[in-house]
Amino acid sequence: MRIARFSIDGNVAFGAVEGDQPDQLVLDIIKGIPFGDYELSGTKVPLSKVRLLPPVLPNKVVAFGRNYAEHARELGNEVPDAPFAFFKPSTSVIGPGDAIQYPSFSEELHHEAELAVVIGRMCREVPRDRVQDVIFGYTCANDVTARDVQRREKQWARAKGFDSACPLGPWVETDLTLAAAADLTIQLTVNGAQRQLGRTSEMIHSIEDLIVNISEAMTLLPGDVILTGTPAGVGPLNVGDEVAVTIEGIGTLTNKVVKRG
Repeated sequence: MRIARFSIDGNVAFGAVEGDQPDQLVLDIIKGIPFGDYELSGTKVPLSKVRLLPPVLPNKVVAFGRNYAEHARELGNEVPDAPFAFFKPSTSVIGPGDAIQYPSFSEELHHEAELAVVIGRMCREVPRDRVQDVIFGYTCANDVTARDVQRREKQWARAKGFDSACPLGPWVETDLTLAAAADLTIQLTVNGAQRQLGRTSEMIHSIEDLIVNISEAMTLLPGDVILTGTPAGVGPLNVGDEVAVTIEGIGTLTNKVVKRG
């Protein structure tokens, strides 16, 4: 099932996305919230009549860096022996169609296409054989990075945590198994030209590795997001660019870059 979060007539709700043709998709409005008991209302609205929001509002976004060997090498970094985590604040999250605001303190903004894992239940110290049980689903993400700031400041809080640095969407796909999620095509285009192309099977540390690693240290809450790393091909974004992340079996997340003002 594809679960979207949306607004219509000033109201915010979750809905199940139905249909196969992009211009014929509809939302069956959910009664309740998808992380608990819920049911489909049977009340349906065309997707074209709503504004899609970030599919979740995470308490925290835990991102893992350098989890694809070729990406680590393209930036001159060593491949880490263990998962390497950092955080993006909830205020960095935007949804499909929202603007990526080019930060005034950077002159080198980069895109990074990523598979995002959405946590479905409160958990801590998750055993490897229980990882599937704590996953709600998967969505597309763009770990937008002020690369010059990252290099200059070493600590990544501003470089990767500024407002609009974490586009998520367009919805959460809940039907993917761990095995399926471990081998999906992930690609990114800028103004229609392909920049990144890889497969999640190229990850150094698996989804299980990442969730076991971070849950050893902290409690994960429903709606928290785990970013799993980006394949090679990261590169610059400029004001006016349209950037699209497409992941097999999930969908396409599209955002435009604007001048922060």
